[in-house]
Amino acid sequence: MKINQLGRLAIGAVSAIAVAAAAMGVAQAQQKAAGRGVFTIVIDGSSTVYPISEAAGEGFQAQQGGRVRVTVAESGTGGGFRKFCRGETHVQDASRPITASEMTACANSGVRYIEIPIAFDALSVVVHPSNPVTSITVDELKKIWAPEAQGRINNWRQVNPSFPNLPLSLYGAGTASGTFDYFTEAVNGKAKASRTDYTPSEDDNILVQGVAGEPGAMGYFGMSYYLENTSRVRALGISYNGKPAVLPSPAAVENASYVPLARPIFIYVNVAALSRPPVAQFVSYYLTNAPTLVRQAKYVPLPAAAYQTGLQRIQRKSAGTAFGGKNDIGASISEVLSRPLVLTPVT
Repeated sequence: MKINQLGRLAIGAVSAIAVAAAAMGVAQAQQKAAGRGVFTIVIDGSSTVYPISEAAGEGFQAQQGGRVRVTVAESGTGGGFRKFCRGETHVQDASRPITASEMTACANSGVRYIEIPIAFDALSVVVHPSNPVTSITVDELKKIWAPEAQGRINNWRQVNPSFPNLPLSLYGAGTASGTFDYFTEAVNGKAKASRTDYTPSEDDNILVQGVAGEPGAMGYFGMSYYLENTSRVRALGISYNGKPAVLPSPAAVENASYVPLARPIFIYVNVAALSRPPVAQFVSYYLTNAPTLVRQAKYVPLPAAAYQTGLQRIQRKSAGTAFGGKNDIGASISEVLSRPLVLTPVT
């Protein structure tokens, strides 16, 4: 069906209004909320990326001498994208790439975004320190976490006869979390395919507390939270495709031996918000200091060229994602950075 000239004008007007509304939402409303004379940069999303963005915010605030305020929340990658695609936040923390439905939501609201890989994470599977199990295969993880395990696999010995006769209790990422999406796809073969009879939370500290309190508990979350709590929980080595088990560590991520649970994590920046100097300055500060910030948060920095590419994307306002709305288990950063950026889902 052909669109007549009047229709094209109407569509153009709606798009312009949407873009303007998005820009106003992330700039004016949040500045007003922060108080007169103080600009507020608003960040939300992944609890995995939260420690990096929190450190970046604290450092930038100190540098600005009180002229800028940075707020960082952790409603999960999915929850954060809902706000980001409504134009309510300037920066989105994400522990997986933007999905096709989120790309569409942003497009419908006139929100253009810049995708920036910020670090590597080793998604960690942890148990109570008293548990004698030291390693587990990806197939055994699937036996525990697959949808068909619900109500059936409730003892460690059901997973492997050599495992202890110990009640199994599970703690994991909530369904709004990018960690949930990544773990279920890497382990169960499909994002969001999981048993539901476990204790979910977007707050990884709650998951740490749960595993630390039950001898038969298992949980999963980002490596930073594991390394911050090694006295309370113990990581399992992960064996994949018959290879020796590997524990989560920066070295295992760097040498590509921690598969398939090593993953890049991201920030997304609202393009319209970059017209505000404090936002542009903050993102530049974030990327310039990323290697130090990432190490402080106990994640693995990317190669220096990756952060330089991120700065170039900000300077050029290169909008889009390299993933086309789909996750990509095992993709290298160099490969991801070489792909064209798109703003519509790839089918």
